[in-house]
Amino acid sequence: MPANNNGPSPKKKRGRVGLLVIAVVLLLVAGVGYGGYWSVNAVRASYPETTGSIKLEGLSGPVQVKRDNYGIPQIYADTDEDLFRAQGFVQAQDRFWEMDVRRHLTSGRLSEMFGEKQVETDAFLRTMGWRKVAQQEYDTKLSPRTKQYLRAYAAGVNAYLKEHEGAKLSAEYAAMGLTNDYKPEKWTPVDSVAWLKAMAWDLRGNMQEEIDRSLLAGRLSPREIEDLYPAYPYDRNAPIVEGGSVDPLSKTFDPEKAPAGTRESAGAAAQGFRGRLASLSRTLEDVPALLGPNGNGIGSNSWVVSGKHTATGKPLLANDPHLAPQMPSLWYQMGLHCRSVGKSCRHDVSGFTFSGMPGVVIGHNRNIAWGFTNLGADVSDLYLEKVTDRGYLYGSRQRPFTTRKETIKVAGAPSREITVRSTVHGPVVSDRSGELGDVGRQAPVGDAAPDRGHGYAVSLQWTALTPGKSMDAVFALNEAEDFQQFRSAARDFSVPAQNMIYADTKGNIGYQAPGRIPVRGEGDGRYPAPGWDPRFKWTGYVPQAALPYEYNPSRGYIVTANQAVIDQSKYPYTLTEDWGYGARSQRIHDLIQSRIDDGGKISTDDMRTMQLDSSSEIAELLTPLLLKIDPEDPEVREAQKMLAGWDYTQDADSAAAAYFNSVWRNVLKLAFGNKLPKELRVEGQCLRVRPADDSGPMEDLDGNTRLVRECGERAADNAQPDGGDRWYEVVRNLLDDEDSEWWKTSGTLREPGDRNRDELLAHAMRDANWELTAKLGKDRETWSWGRLHQLNLRNQTLGTDGPGFLQGVFNRGPWNVGGGEAAVNATGWNAAGGYQVVWVPSMRMVVNLGDFDKSRWINLTGASGHAYNTHYSDQTEKWLKGDLVRWPFSEKKVADSTDDTLALIP
Repeated sequence: MPANNNGPSPKKKRGRVGLLVIAVVLLLVAGVGYGGYWSVNAVRASYPETTGSIKLEGLSGPVQVKRDNYGIPQIYADTDEDLFRAQGFVQAQDRFWEMDVRRHLTSGRLSEMFGEKQVETDAFLRTMGWRKVAQQEYDTKLSPRTKQYLRAYAAGVNAYLKEHEGAKLSAEYAAMGLTNDYKPEKWTPVDSVAWLKAMAWDLRGNMQEEIDRSLLAGRLSPREIEDLYPAYPYDRNAPIVEGGSVDPLSKTFDPEKAPAGTRESAGAAAQGFRGRLASLSRTLEDVPALLGPNGNGIGSNSWVVSGKHTATGKPLLANDPHLAPQMPSLWYQMGLHCRSVGKSCRHDVSGFTFSGMPGVVIGHNRNIAWGFTNLGADVSDLYLEKVTDRGYLYGSRQRPFTTRKETIKVAGAPSREITVRSTVHGPVVSDRSGELGDVGRQAPVGDAAPDRGHGYAVSLQWTALTPGKSMDAVFALNEAEDFQQFRSAARDFSVPAQNMIYADTKGNIGYQAPGRIPVRGEGDGRYPAPGWDPRFKWTGYVPQAALPYEYNPSRGYIVTANQAVIDQSKYPYTLTEDWGYGARSQRIHDLIQSRIDDGGKISTDDMRTMQLDSSSEIAELLTPLLLKIDPEDPEVREAQKMLAGWDYTQDADSAAAAYFNSVWRNVLKLAFGNKLPKELRVEGQCLRVRPADDSGPMEDLDGNTRLVRECGERAADNAQPDGGDRWYEVVRNLLDDEDSEWWKTSGTLREPGDRNRDELLAHAMRDANWELTAKLGKDRETWSWGRLHQLNLRNQTLGTDGPGFLQGVFNRGPWNVGGGEAAVNATGWNAAGGYQVVWVPSMRMVVNLGDFDKSRWINLTGASGHAYNTHYSDQTEKWLKGDLVRWPFSEKKVADSTDDTLALIP
């Protein structure tokens, strides 16, 4: 029988039926009409029991779970195994949906939950093999004690699952139960280990920069590329370790003999491979989308001040990791307390944990406190592989690819099988960057020369794909009592590579750079390397004893905020050449120094206030130049007046901050956007055009915010910088060259192009005025930065892909916020995509080493992952105001703050 072409395909019908079912379910969940009864059963049924008693199989003794008025649990037990069993149970109570989605992400099994749209994501994750590496770590690397703790944690999760399913687990499972037959399987220890791979991906270093520089090589000269990637300003922004503190090295270092890099040897091949690299670039950014955006703003602040500069006489330590905003927050606050600390029960620790992983990641125990920021080390390299008819070329020999088959199960559709290929360097990630039908297809065969890109594949070598002992390091940190034990724990923290700061109750402060950081035979990691040339292989890793550290520096404080760790001219190894540029770190340095000058002392509240600093370095640099411009348009002159007397702080109610940031965004577009290759474009970011009669504000064509000067120009055909602190440095280096080619624009029939710096700045001021008039109205009295710069908290599954009303069930916001890109209060935004907040201080903490009970903390959302639960977002309003809440640690203070107590009994 011929197909009926008059109706939707069966696939589309299934999709529509699924959406309809979800729509009905979630209308009921939201309590619309009859749904009030369903709401009680499907939503409240999943709320955790927090009082009374519950029998928990496998416990050796009773455990208490005490929760405060924010639902934050403090667990008390007599053995480590009981402690972690209870931790697994309690985290499953609050966050199991999040845990389940995470383990499917790390194992490349999202399609089992969410269907066909996740197949390519799963294929890429299977290619990298996170789960496989995590299994190897568990089998061969981790200590018996760590495995014991992981098994206890898994047992606690499974005890909860045994008594809960469907609506009793969460509203999300209730909805899924009406569209497919998915049921969660038991938790395993490897599920916990694998999550560190996802965090390593989120903080993966300069992989994107490698690709971007290669794409730029097809359009810009080497000198122009170097303009866009300037050297780190060591003379202006201090590195973390100023004195070059490393353990004695047998190796001497001559900067003049450093390898020149791979620009010449692999540059031509990369140019010919632009299309494949651009496709890979999009894949890297999209996978895994559940982690949120990776970019220049992903980082963190941390600093520690010794007691000689504090009001308490003991150290104060602050930390606020910058990650993508999510609902619920990535972090889960918790205390793990042995009633009596000894050999059978070693833990008395409190801080921020990951749901799905035992132990505390950031926080303090009875003796020490620690924090993390992203070190940004170059721990990954892309290799161009010359494909042959029998495999790929390495040295003088052709080698066969190592292959394995992977089967991806798909909810509501047939399973898919893919072939994963690997070289001596690692998995061939370019196999996953095309359409699904091309997955696993051999690249065209040929005796390709270095200038012919169509014969190349791209493989990935990344430290996270080699088994390590990071899980051992987590528990060692939780138990450490002094700086020596802290450094010993850091030695095992292989991925992700982090800056680790330290303080102890005896008054000491310190820093350690941990991580597995490769040493390259040739090349500097800035460009994809020629995989056929063995000289570019990794020859080992930087010795742990050679990684930089500091202990009680004479200045009395240590700041880490993703700046350079150490002056590379004084150090024998290359950590990276793609540091953050130090805008935040130097601002923190300056804030601390201003408070301690003339003997001043820093308080806990001073540390909190510094975390909220919203000063803009680029505004301080550019505003004096903008005020010298003489605009012809009186409307632009009125806008310009807002910048006079502005102190460069980006408060939510600041009109000056709104106007300046729009000017900055337009400076970047005009100076660089049209000059960068289209492969670097941000998809879907146009279009706003000026009316044909030139009579009024720009008109929005598709609801986005990107400016274009002429009707018909598609901004998506051009690239635009993200506006982070690398671009601060790029522009700073160009300001004195008023006639640089970067300041010149091509112009149109209606108006000439810009010929120099001041003409381009005037142009940007005009465009910014038009943009804000269109977005915020003609009345400048009503303009404010917060109206542009809004935070939305989105559930990373049903809150992003479901119908609009479904998203309203799980998402929260928007809120108008202050802060900004590369500010200490790093509510980052991407100039290529608009002003919306895309990364945030995901938590904030200030630890008081003089009295832990006077420490303070805050989470972005709340303890619960259950929509409408009291603790789903009960910390958000305080986070927005910059407030911190009490963080009790001693048994007495925990008891005083306890609202609910749950007894877990054998």
